Amino acid sequence: MYSLEDLLHLMSRLRDPQYGCPWDIKQTYATIVPHTLEEAYEVADAIERGDFDHLQGELGDLLFQVVYYSQLAREEGRFEFAGVIDSITRKLIRRHPHVFPTGDLYAPLDIPQLSEEQVKERWEQIKAEERAEKSDAPEQLSLLDDVPTALPSLSRAAKLQKRASQVGFDWPSALPVVDNVREELDEVLEAMADNDAVAIADEVGDLLFAAVNLARHLKVDPETALRGANAKFERRFRFIEQALRDAHQPIEDCTLEELDALWGEAKRQEKNVSSCG
Repeated sequence: MYSLEDLLHLMSRLRDPQYGCPWDIKQTYATIVPHTLEEAYEVADAIERGDFDHLQGELGDLLFQVVYYSQLAREEGRFEFAGVIDSITRKLIRRHPHVFPTGDLYAPLDIPQLSEEQVKERWEQIKAEERAEKSDAPEQLSLLDDVPTALPSLSRAAKLQKRASQVGFDWPSALPVVDNVREELDEVLEAMADNDAVAIADEVGDLLFAAVNLARHLKVDPETALRGANAKFERRFRFIEQALRDAHQPIEDCTLEELDALWGEAKRQEKNVSSCG
């Protein structure tokens, strides 16, 4: 079987200025980013669908993205792949003092176990210390400083809220968040009544942010939940299309009531399958 060293060699050959691949030679950090995001989502998709036969390949595609960036950095004299491995290993040792109390990766496993909450608390404390070390002006640090702007909006909203909650800026439970969602929906309706497009967009954003907050309090990942809702919508809409094809009826000729009836049938069939399963 090929090894990691073989993959690194392959990457180097692809980027060879004289004999490499023309497409690979012209790539930059920025042009590779969309491919990285796509590969990460394909890994997530394979896991969500339980497609473990293809997960290995998807993980390989994602690993190749890291190798690609490392090759670009090596060409510029910034760092190499070995440095990537070293930095993540050191970081994880540092962030798991409950597992590596002496900082020795190979020390015997003979240490007291912490609860999950204690581990999370210590993890956030260590990350805060790391942010302070990186900053040129620690006194101006914000809890929100290293929340990536490139995260999907739902995930970033949840991350921002979680960070703020660390200093008590949070609802005490889920029920007040439900009230907040209702308030935000009322404000959307007010903006709609005024026919103010700018205000409508602003209030819809607030409503989505509140919905993410509710998901967080209910311990539901909003990005995963919405992907599930997307998949459900797609599945049911495809049912409608197939039913109309079977009936030789163009979907464009259907009324909303007819389409809604088929939607209800799709829901009923899903419920029946679920109860039988």
